[in-house]
Amino acid sequence: MGTLALAADERVAGVETTDDVLTVSLMDGRTISVPLVWYPRLLNATRAQRQHWEIAGGGYGIHWPEIDEDLSTEGLLRGAPAPPQAPPKKARKKKARRTV
Repeated sequence: MGTLALAADERVAGVETTDDVLTVSLMDGRTISVPLVWYPRLLNATRAQRQHWEIAGGGYGIHWPEIDEDLSTEGLLRGAPAPPQAPPKKARKKKARRTV
């Protein structure tokens, strides 16, 4: 008994976002949906910024130029949220030197 295995094609076919979810359609017909809270830059972006995306990385990535966010289909398929961001460093105040 033989089986017919279709080749997986993990390239991006389309991207949609709501206020809560990122949905990526792949060329092989699969759809990946992930919560936007996994990607703070997308979550905090405006609707217009989220809708302005480009296919990158030979079709295996998505780039949002206005918010400088990049995601790969590999990471999405693994269920990998964005790594935690370090809080911005506060500028240290210089201590005034006393001159004698």
